[in-house]
Amino acid sequence: MALTRDDEDPEVRTGPSPTAAAPTTRSTQPSPPPSASEPAPEDEGVVVDELNGVTFPLLDGWVRPQHVVEKDAVMTTDGTHDCPGEGSLCRGGMVVSRTVTATDESSPRALAEADISKAAEGTFDEDSLGSRPYGGMSSHQVVKAGPVAVAGRAGYLVRWRVTTAKGPGGYVQSLVFPSSVGTESPVLVRFLFEAGPDGPPVADMDRITKGIRSTADQASGGGVGSSIGPAG
Repeated sequence: MALTRDDEDPEVRTGPSPTAAAPTTRSTQPSPPPSASEPAPEDEGVVVDELNGVTFPLLDGWVRPQHVVEKDAVMTTDGTHDCPGEGSLCRGGMVVSRTVTATDESSPRALAEADISKAAEGTFDEDSLGSRPYGGMSSHQVVKAGPVAVAGRAGYLVRWRVTTAKGPGGYVQSLVFPSSVGTESPVLVRFLFEAGPDGPPVADMDRITKGIRSTADQASGGGVGSSIGPAG
């Protein structure tokens, strides 16, 4: 979860460069009321992934993504710290949500098992910028794997405990389930957590997974430990 110093504090522009001001006139007509069609502000405790038709619970210590390299991030832990290896700054945790489009495979289990090594290596070995913020991966251990109900759909997750050359290592989880909207394409959610004091509690993986809901039916059930039968 590394980012550069440029990502930390980008230049903020609030509009185009000023030009010569034109004379202004005052209007006595009252301002029109807000349109009823304007979207309501997003619930402070929920992050909406409209593309994949799901919402994520925003737990304590988590915020909406700002100034991150990963364009599909839906939330990160609040704040940054110095990376133990290469790179400038790292975040303690990130959750990424994307649609699986590069393969015809639709089995949640097969997709999760194929993704977990990519997720681990891209975070704790060499990142997308070509840096090794944790000095590279040394080893990994599977700490959890199995079917899980997500937003009422049958999914599958794989979780690794990763050991790194520098720093305390971390946890990576690949979770896949069918979308409840559109063509029901598989949704891949990556959980990327540092271990140690800078990372979130690993139990947040279960809490976030259990709290994922369909945008079409916020009341849909399912979560960690639900009995749903075999998945893919």
